[in-house]
Amino acid sequence: MKRCIESVLQQREEGVNLEYIIMDGGSSDQSLKIVESFGASINQVVSEKDRGPASAINKGFRIARGQCVGWLNADDFYYPGALKRIRDAFLRYPDKALCFGHCPIVNEEEVEIRKGITRFKEAFYPVSSRFTIQCINYISQPATMFRRDAVLKAGLLREDLKAAWDYEYILRLWRQGGAFCLPNPPLAAFRWHGGSISGRHFKLQFKEEYDAALADAGRFTPQALIHWLVRWGIVGAYSVMAHQRKNKSPL
Repeated sequence: MKRCIESVLQQREEGVNLEYIIMDGGSSDQSLKIVESFGASINQVVSEKDRGPASAINKGFRIARGQCVGWLNADDFYYPGALKRIRDAFLRYPDKALCFGHCPIVNEEEVEIRKGITRFKEAFYPVSSRFTIQCINYISQPATMFRRDAVLKAGLLREDLKAAWDYEYILRLWRQGGAFCLPNPPLAAFRWHGGSISGRHFKLQFKEEYDAALADAGRFTPQALIHWLVRWGIVGAYSVMAHQRKNKSPL
């Protein structure tokens, strides 16, 4: 968490007018002590029980007043200059609903891992469109930011979803003006570990993503068929990877 907070506050030092709100689900570990150590650098801290990550994010969206909004999970972090680049890009594309960029997957030591998955997602960036995003979710949430006007029109995240609330939300936001992609360098990093949603619940994640794509594109569309094929291809690959991790001999 400390790495995450420091990476956000660094954006302010680089000239971004940042409103930083931390949502804590009433944690009983050392999280609040870490947050308190940053004092007044954090605009607001809300620590109370919620109904899961989407519920906490929705609370934050209701509070936030910035022209651009987004969220960053406690394990993830921004790279230097990320929010400044996003701010400047939204000035060039004022009608776009969301911005996204490159987002490597790293381990607990911040070493990039699962490079094949990242390169696979990045292959879709040059052909990014509403059609493409309906076929496959190639956008990494930590490296996204949304225009607040589009958020107000799209509404809040669905709290009934367990693993794909971000993808379903991106599909809805896309209807409010589309998206644009920032080239390298990366905007943020996603820290993967065995306890991540994509590590423990990837089958549920890709089912929810498929259902969201059907709702957005229509059941009898090319996008629905492509997404169905992609879903099972990815689930198969992830299952093999999970099996290999489980059976890996200890050093």
